[in-house]
Amino acid sequence: MKTVLMVAEKPSLAQSIAKILSRGNMSSHKGLNGACSVHEYTGSFIGQCVHFKMTSVCGHVMTLDFIGKYNNWDKVDPAELFSKAPTEKKEANPKLTMVKFLQVEGRGCDYIVLWLDCDKEGENICFEVLDAVLPVMNKPRGTEKTVYRAKFSSITDTDICNAMNCLGEPNRNEALSVDARQELDLRIGCAFTRFQTKYFQGKYGNLDSSLISFGPCQTPTLGFCVERHDKIQSFKPETYWVLQAKVNHEKESSLTLEWDRVRVFDREIAQMFLNITKMAREAKVESVSKKEKAKQRPLALNTVEMLRVASAALGMGPQHAMQIAERLYTQGYISYPRTETTHYPENFDLKESLRQQTNNPYWAETVKALLSEGVNRPRKGHDAGDHPPITPMRAATEAELGGDGWRLYEYITRHFIATLCADCKYLQTTISFIIGPEHFTCVGKMVISPEEKHNDCISRDRRIHREETK
Repeated sequence: MKTVLMVAEKPSLAQSIAKILSRGNMSSHKGLNGACSVHEYTGSFIGQCVHFKMTSVCGHVMTLDFIGKYNNWDKVDPAELFSKAPTEKKEANPKLTMVKFLQVEGRGCDYIVLWLDCDKEGENICFEVLDAVLPVMNKPRGTEKTVYRAKFSSITDTDICNAMNCLGEPNRNEALSVDARQELDLRIGCAFTRFQTKYFQGKYGNLDSSLISFGPCQTPTLGFCVERHDKIQSFKPETYWVLQAKVNHEKESSLTLEWDRVRVFDREIAQMFLNITKMAREAKVESVSKKEKAKQRPLALNTVEMLRVASAALGMGPQHAMQIAERLYTQGYISYPRTETTHYPENFDLKESLRQQTNNPYWAETVKALLSEGVNRPRKGHDAGDHPPITPMRAATEAELGGDGWRLYEYITRHFIATLCADCKYLQTTISFIIGPEHFTCVGKMVISPEEKHNDCISRDRRIHREETK
């Protein structure tokens, strides 16, 4: 019986995939490095009965570094790091002995299926795994294909089984682009770090110049932060005055009117306008205009928007939110959380994702109404060609996820439901008043959408937006 080695990016991911493909009928044991488990079962592969071994790595297997003699700061000119200094691949975490572990598990295997994350970094790890495993695998017969790549965006039975039935090949060009980025980061980062650290040493007494690091990506971002900080620090607030009027009609509640001049920066002039306005005993309605408007349903969710809302409205830092999102993904609750795309592909089964939410007490009624009346096609967003937008893939409860896990899952789910709801239509009424010589305005809004039953997901989206803008 032939053997198929399958490799995922994380131990938890390997366990989830193996459980789905084996339908739970598998045996598991720890690998020799103690960090990665091996899950084994028997199944069918390209028309034959085979023995499957599913395991994982722990992120990148290898890392890039200069050869030993170029790691001496005192003997090497930083400029040499740009061109003369040769680089070499080293194990990213020697304590894990990942290369040896992969070779032990891959020895004697006939095929390999790569289940690494479907992005450029994952593609690069594919070839790191292949470099370690191919030399110890059984040699192919003639032109027999032995290397396969699985493409998937969520850990659901359907998505994993479809990926297994539509295996492709790893993309070497994408992997090489990561190699190039790693080398640029290493050469630029090390050269500038060494240069500026040595340059600043001893120049400023209160500066800790033991290490002043430079990152090709982080340093420009730091520049944006410093520029914004300087603007805030140099801002000189200027006092201004506004007029605000309240009017009552018989026993009705009062209306607060906004001054058409908005504000003035001279106190004496503001006092003059106040005195003139206070002489009038009545506010005269000049005009009333009504206009129907709509608040569009949100675009499908990508990583940047998810992290922005998590930070602004949920009080989660981006790193913390991303860690939670990755955990939700590996547990099968949401789709892949690293995506720039805000447009669903035409063949994406929106109704199936929606059906998963029919029993949740918070939004069950809205979901059932959408399914019975027909979902609205999401707005056309941006297709970056990577992964579908972030979508809930499995029903969950607060008790299952708890704390921040539930809060992020709830936001992702409500956002998804809102993308399928009708736009929120409302009537905006603008009343113009004149009090003495001064003009004031009052604006009111009233929801007129017939889809009242959908308003909970729309209003939730609106509440989050209000929190963001405070």
